[in-house]
Amino acid sequence: MTRTERIRTILTNALSPEILEIEDESAAHAGHNPAAANGETHYHLRIKAAKFEGLSRVDQHRIIYDLLARELYSGLHALRISTIVN
Repeated sequence: MTRTERIRTILTNALSPEILEIEDESAAHAGHNPAAANGETHYHLRIKAAKFEGLSRVDQHRIIYDLLARELYSGLHALRISTIVN
């Protein structure tokens, strides 16, 4: 299973998002992080989930970082998060 698939599974199971887009941006960062050339180190995450309503952006991001802690400890170097709340 790829890191993208693991991220999708973790977030889907925990948050049941209405929108979940995961983009591997690693290639754009290969200059400062040689491991990025192989992918799966830098991601942009766009997500909308009912569980975020009423929470600050910091709290929304904290939920995501907590859910993805294992990925962060195993090679995920950077995560750009865009949360969508109505």
